[in-house]
Amino acid sequence: MYLPREEGQGLVEYALILVLVAVVVIAILLLLGPQIGNVFSRITNGLGST
Repeated sequence: MYLPREEGQGLVEYALILVLVAVVVIAILLLLGPQIGNVFSRITNGLGST
């Protein structure tokens, strides 16, 4: 009897999930990137002034 192979389907599903997570992370970084950069700049300036 012929049983269909499903390994490829599982890989495609994992790849889609990975792409979705990557898109969400990129969107968050684009929205919060400048604010996070300002926080690190303030920290480095505070450490440099001591």
